[in-house]
Amino acid sequence: MESTELARLRRVAGKQTTRLTHYGRKTGKPHEVTIWFVLDGDKLYIGTANVNRQWVRNVQKTPKIKLSMGDESFSGTVRFLTDRAEHERVMTAIRRKYWMFRPILEIGRILSAKGLMRDNAGSFEVTLLG
Repeated sequence: MESTELARLRRVAGKQTTRLTHYGRKTGKPHEVTIWFVLDGDKLYIGTANVNRQWVRNVQKTPKIKLSMGDESFSGTVRFLTDRAEHERVMTAIRRKYWMFRPILEIGRILSAKGLMRDNAGSFEVTLLG
C-alpha cells in the first residue's frame, strides 16, 4: 500500500520546481531556494550543478528540510549521494525530466570529461517524514 506522503508527492511530481527550505549552518535560520527535483519510482531526489552553493553546504550540516510543490508541502531529511553510480542514475533521471535543458547539461558533461570544466554537480536522496 502506498503511503499518503508518496501519493501526495506523485500528484505534484510533474511540477518543474520545488521550494526547498533549509537551515543556516551557523544561525539555524530558515532559508528558501527554488530547485529542480525528480521522483524516480518511489524515491525523491534533488540535484545541484554546484555543490559549493550555500543551500548545499547547509543541508550537508543540517539535513532537515521542507519542500513545497504546488499546493503540497513535505518535511524530510536529505542524504548526499557519495556513490558515483547512484549519483549518475539520479542525474540521468533529472536529464530525462528536464529534457529541454539536455543540450546545456550535455555540454557541461562533455567539458567536464575533457577537463575543461570542473564537475561540481551533486545530488541528494530525500526521505519524507510523516
